[in-house]
Amino acid sequence: MKKKILILAGGYSKEREISFQTAKAVFKQIKKEFKCKILDPNKEFIKKIRKFKPDIVFNALHGRYGEDGYIQSVLEIEKIKYTHSGVSASSICINKLISKKIFQKNKILTPKFNIIKQNIKSNPNNIFKFVNKKFKFPVVIKPTNEGSSVGVYICNKKNFMRNLKKLKFEKEILVENYIPGREIQVAIIGNKKLGTIELVPKRKFYDYKAKYDKTAKTKHVIPVDLPSKKIKEVENIALKAHKITGCKGITRSDFRFNKNKFYLLEVNTQPGMTELSLVPEIARFKGMNFYNLIKWIINDASINR
Repeated sequence: MKKKILILAGGYSKEREISFQTAKAVFKQIKKEFKCKILDPNKEFIKKIRKFKPDIVFNALHGRYGEDGYIQSVLEIEKIKYTHSGVSASSICINKLISKKIFQKNKILTPKFNIIKQNIKSNPNNIFKFVNKKFKFPVVIKPTNEGSSVGVYICNKKNFMRNLKKLKFEKEILVENYIPGREIQVAIIGNKKLGTIELVPKRKFYDYKAKYDKTAKTKHVIPVDLPSKKIKEVENIALKAHKITGCKGITRSDFRFNKNKFYLLEVNTQPGMTELSLVPEIARFKGMNFYNLIKWIINDASINR
């Protein structure tokens, strides 16, 4: 009898459409081997999960509610095996304040940052004065708990207020030093280093469009043109970050490389699995095709993650 795999996709975050792309790509790979279904969580989703009675949930959700510990808590309560990181690691890694404090405590270099909790709508001038005093422009502003570069803006003094207004509904935002340099990404699988890739965006940085829109023409460079010693260094940092945040399964860590130093920006606990996604590309370069990558993720599923 075929095992039942329930693929959770969609959800309530701004990464909803990307989540569906991941789910469809996964479904295509495993539909012959397993009894599969894609489910978009809503207020009835627990009933639907119980009705389907999956052996494993493949969590293809991205962003809030999908990779912040919420859905993981539900699956732990239901005692259903699921993929990717568990409750604690998910909630840590999506929260940029908590994760960056952990990086700092463990001597992992990350850009200087601060959290703005003031009312953005009523105090924009005060926020500008604070940032201007504490940071050198350009700076990066972004929500503390979104993924896929959603709501990320590189700001100079002239456009800071305009970009700040775009985040007016956020309860808190993160401000950090803008680190120029090369975009380096590292994938970890289990507790092993999978590989490294460099991104050369034609846009200002590797934003949402650069990640998911073919017309952005982001160049993917693999193998990365760095000395093997530096490759080993960045992969060791990514593995360390994966472990200290308690991650499971697959993660992808985002770095900036500037003046011979690697700055860790964040750890993604549920990297995309679309045709433009980086982890499948890294795996393919290392001799692991997309089907085997998905199978590894499924076989790694468990509870108490």
